[in-house]
Amino acid sequence: MIRVILIIGYLVLFLLTTAPYYFRFPKWDKNGDEKKRYRLAAKKVHRAFALILKLADAEVTVDGVENIPQDQAVLYVGNHSSYFDIISLFNAIPGGAGFVAKDSMAKIPLLKRWMLFINCLFLDRDDIRQSMGIIKQAAQYIKNGYSMVIFPEGTRSQDAEPHEFKEGSLRIASIAKAPIIPVAISGTPDLYENHHKLKVTPAKVHITFGKPIYMNELPREEKKHLGATIREWIIETRQEHERNYR
Repeated sequence: MIRVILIIGYLVLFLLTTAPYYFRFPKWDKNGDEKKRYRLAAKKVHRAFALILKLADAEVTVDGVENIPQDQAVLYVGNHSSYFDIISLFNAIPGGAGFVAKDSMAKIPLLKRWMLFINCLFLDRDDIRQSMGIIKQAAQYIKNGYSMVIFPEGTRSQDAEPHEFKEGSLRIASIAKAPIIPVAISGTPDLYENHHKLKVTPAKVHITFGKPIYMNELPREEKKHLGATIREWIIETRQEHERNYR
């Protein structure tokens, strides 16, 4: 209970005390300084998330950072089972990344502002036309040098294994002609979802970045089932997490 209060209190404090940036960042974008805006916003969000993880007493282990290309933006594709996935993963990614999030997140005004500042997009999965527009916009961000993250399950999964991946979400990488970095995340539900809803409990979190996948180098048949292939890799990697680190 105390950790929940501290985390929520800090989030509210962060959103309120950073109010000047709600006016400064849009001006930078209008002046063509969007890269400056992103770098500063990502830095501030990184610090905020680092403190939240500390307040939650999360022990985060990250493997495979060497698999991330340093000379181009990528699409990160991972499993999603906790609110702490976003917090942990953003901090594990060098330089951060924007997330393709569900449209309900856009209903939280100040939080929405900061999500937009780090290039997050809001997807309405019930609106095919809007979804295609978001996929194209995410691809454009990658072309412009900003990495993106998508959780192809479409929602948080509380099951032992990730839900089926939606293959269409991988079109972002295809359109952007960018590599995909698979991401396996374990342990985040132990921080919050596996307990009483007003309780955050210390836990070990493990994140593994897989080797880059270049879609243009894959045979057509493999492209069609790439989501399923990545899902299987994530399941196997999470099992390794259980064997080696839990």
